[in-house]
Amino acid sequence: MGKAHAVAMAAVGAVFDTPLRPRLEMICASTQQSANRYRDAYGFARATDDWRALVKDPAVQAIVIATPQSTHKQIAQAAFALGKPVLCEKPMGASLQESEAMTIAAEAAGVANMVAYNYIRTPASQYARRLIAEGMIGDVTWFRGEHVEDFLADPQAPATWRTDGLANGTMGDLAPHMINAALALIGPIDSLIAEVETVHTTRPGGAVTNDDHAQIMCRFSTGIMGHMFFSRIATGRKMGYAYEVTGTKGAIRFDQEDQNALWLYKMDEPEAERGFRKILTGPAHPDYEQFCQGAGHGTGYQDQIIIEARDFLHAIHSGAPVWPTFRDGLEVARVVNTALTSARTRSWTDVAKG
Repeated sequence: MGKAHAVAMAAVGAVFDTPLRPRLEMICASTQQSANRYRDAYGFARATDDWRALVKDPAVQAIVIATPQSTHKQIAQAAFALGKPVLCEKPMGASLQESEAMTIAAEAAGVANMVAYNYIRTPASQYARRLIAEGMIGDVTWFRGEHVEDFLADPQAPATWRTDGLANGTMGDLAPHMINAALALIGPIDSLIAEVETVHTTRPGGAVTNDDHAQIMCRFSTGIMGHMFFSRIATGRKMGYAYEVTGTKGAIRFDQEDQNALWLYKMDEPEAERGFRKILTGPAHPDYEQFCQGAGHGTGYQDQIIIEARDFLHAIHSGAPVWPTFRDGLEVARVVNTALTSARTRSWTDVAKG
C-alpha cells in the first residue's frame, strides 16, 4: 500500500489538476535499508526508519499511514497532536477502542482525516450510489454483499502474520471493505447476528489464531434486511468484492473482478426485453473521464487510490470533511466489533450508536 499511495500522490495533480500538488518528502520503513530503497524507487526526497521522526519533521505537512494496523493509533495521534492531516489505511485501529481514540484525536485536532476505503470509489460503485439515492430502483428491499478471496484457500499454505491476531483475520482484513460499502449504499446498521469461523486451525509453521470466514445477517436502520459474507478461503475468487441491491422498481449488481461494469435491471422496460443490462463505465460516470476519454476502456486498482488522494487533498484544501472520515471509519469498527460479540453469544446484537 505504501507504493500505491506514493504513486497516487505523484500522479494526482496531473490527473485531476488539483490546487494542491503533493511533494514526496519522506518515507518510513522498518529498517533504514528498506526505507532508502523505497525512497529511491518511489521518488521521495528523504527516508527514515523512525516514524516519529517523520511525523515531527516540519517539512512533512500531511501523513499517509500504510503500516500494520497495530501501529495506526500511535502514528495518527502523534500527527493530530501536531495539527497534521492524516489519511489512514483500513481498518483504522487494531480494536474498537483504538478506533474510538483515533476518532477523538482527529476531531479534537480539527484537521483533514480520512480512512482509505478505495473500492467504493470506482466509477461504477459511485454511479451505483447515485442511482440508489435517486430512486432509480425504487425503495430498497434487500442488500447482499461479499468480500471473498482465496489467498489462503490451500490448507498447506504456511502460517504467516496474516494468520496471527484478530486484527489480521478476515473480520479485520476483508470484512471492513464490504461493511463500508453497505453503510455507503444502504445506510446505518441497527442490529445483526454473525458467525465467525476458523476452518484451518493449523498450518505448516504454527497454529492459526484468527478467522478464515464469517457471515452477518443484519437489519439496517431503514428496516431493510441484509446479508454479508467474507472469506479468505473462497477457492477461485481473487477479488470478490461484490454486492446486489434489490428494489421495488429494479436491482443493481456489481463485482470488483469486473470493476468497469455495473449491471442494472429496470422493471419499467417491456416484459419481453427485461433483464440485467451491462453498463460499461465511461466519461459519463463519476471520476472516469480524467483517466480516459473512451467509454469501455476502463480504470484499474491504482486509479481508485488516485481518486482517494484527490479527495484527501480536497479535504485539506477546503477544510471540509470528505467521506469517509475517521468518524465514518469508526462506524465500520463498531459493526465489526458487534459481529464478533454476536458470534460469541450466538445471538442478535444491537450495534452501538456513536
